[in-house]
Amino acid sequence: MLVFIAVSSGVALMLPNLQNMGAAGITPTQAVLMINREKANIVDVRSAEEFATGHLIGARHVPVERLQDDLSKTITDKKRPLILVCASGMRSGRALGIAKAQGFEQAHSLGGGLKIWQEANLPLVPV
Repeated sequence: MLVFIAVSSGVALMLPNLQNMGAAGITPTQAVLMINREKANIVDVRSAEEFATGHLIGARHVPVERLQDDLSKTITDKKRPLILVCASGMRSGRALGIAKAQGFEQAHSLGGGLKIWQEANLPLVPV
């Protein structure tokens, strides 16, 4: 009985971390705070077609395929926070490595992407 209690307690403590494993990155709330308090730059790494369907207010568009060449041209202030956004958080997670390699030390991926942003009822630039 004690072993069962110990194991179930351990699982209960680890459950929140296991649920967030697929959604690495910052939360929409953290992103909003960075945008409002620290004037974070936002870069949407989706395709042009996806970007045209709606995006975060103030977001600049640099498709992930062009990020290596165009990020530093598009965003010149490497000291301000940078929030990378895609549909689900996968491409922005990959883009995070590129941004960090280019010296964006405060770069972050929006965990869960626009899907989570919209589920939180946060605004997008209308189509």
